[in-house]
Amino acid sequence: MKTNIGLTKQSTEAVAEQLAKLLADETVLYIKTRNAHWNVTGDNFHANHIFFEEQYKQLDELIDSVAERLRKIGHFAPATMKIYLELTHLTEYSERTNDGLGFMKDLLKDHESIIDFLRGNVTPFAEKYKDYGSSDFITSLIETHEEMAWMIRSYFRN
Repeated sequence: MKTNIGLTKQSTEAVAEQLAKLLADETVLYIKTRNAHWNVTGDNFHANHIFFEEQYKQLDELIDSVAERLRKIGHFAPATMKIYLELTHLTEYSERTNDGLGFMKDLLKDHESIIDFLRGNVTPFAEKYKDYGSSDFITSLIETHEEMAWMIRSYFRN
């Protein structure tokens, strides 16, 4: 059945295109955080192992919410690694050490990249496409990523 939520087809297609990129970014970040959880080494292994687990669990919820937002506006969510790697703004892998801080530097950069991407879409979603629901939705994701980034940043001394 056709989605009739007061948005034009062109608007939902444009918003869905950006949400698909976001879904790819969230999924790649999730996998990278899982990698950190599985492969972290060093003196603070146990604390880092638990920290990364908390982070990937949050990301798992975000992934589901982005996919559901796509469905709410009448589009299907991409769901293959091939498509995610084509859509993502993130790099799948970067050179780093396997200690906690090595992983954290990489993950922090990704959270900040997602925050920047989200900020760039808040106004267009609302003003250009009149999709205030998606605009509000991604605003809440900014807050979540800001908190996750803050938690990571707090591991570093100024």
